[in-house]
Amino acid sequence: MRSPAKHLLLLVLASVLALGLVLPGDAKAQKKVRWKMPSAFTSSLKYGGGHKLKDEIYARHGVRGISCISIAPEASGWFRKEIKSVDDLKGLKMRFFGLGARVMQKLGVQTQLLPPGDIFPALERGLIDATELAFPSIDLKQGFHQVAKHYYFPGWHQQTSVGEFLVNLKKWGELSDEHRKMIEVACDANITWTFVNSEARQFGAMREMVDKHGVKIHFWSEDILSRMRSAWEEVISEESAKDPDFKRAHESYAAFRKQYAIWKEHGYLK
Repeated sequence: MRSPAKHLLLLVLASVLALGLVLPGDAKAQKKVRWKMPSAFTSSLKYGGGHKLKDEIYARHGVRGISCISIAPEASGWFRKEIKSVDDLKGLKMRFFGLGARVMQKLGVQTQLLPPGDIFPALERGLIDATELAFPSIDLKQGFHQVAKHYYFPGWHQQTSVGEFLVNLKKWGELSDEHRKMIEVACDANITWTFVNSEARQFGAMREMVDKHGVKIHFWSEDILSRMRSAWEEVISEESAKDPDFKRAHESYAAFRKQYAIWKEHGYLK
């Protein structure tokens, strides 16, 4: 089944639409690299060669993708019962998105991808045992807390989401330098606005969940996070073996993170 975002990408490719706004993880030709810090990932795109590599890959498909949204980390998911070990995950039916679903499958979870509007009914009727969707301010509006009371963090699978302004490459070439620069500057400003706006909305939603709805907020244990990371590294190896572009994208970001590490370790309070 094709998501609306996949339809949008195809419409831009076919010149039915000249442009559109999409999250890369939703589109068939695009994939995300996980286990990322929002600031490090956005910096790597702009100053670590990420945009150059992305432009090369997208050009083959006849589109130009301009980073235009950067939002806060997602939560890891809603569960009906407390998860105390990896064994508690085995056999659970869970809505999960993207390559993160592959990680959960390696831990014994039966995953499926449901559109947002279908998640709550599936959870309420017991067709799924758990779900992830977004961050607290969005999850609260979905009403998941009415069925599942255990809310887990961190959202290891999506520490940030970078949305893109997709433009048909031929149409992009027809724009003047001035108009192209206007779009790029507007998107740079929008990245700042979307990130700080999404950051400011989460704590109020979390407080409401806890104080009004009895939600229990959990942070994954080091053991479970370690198992998730190991499973993710297996997914990286599998994807890299069959997709040269994925391999190049991962290696590019991994190299940036290696250089970034000294700043991460010394620049921020722990």
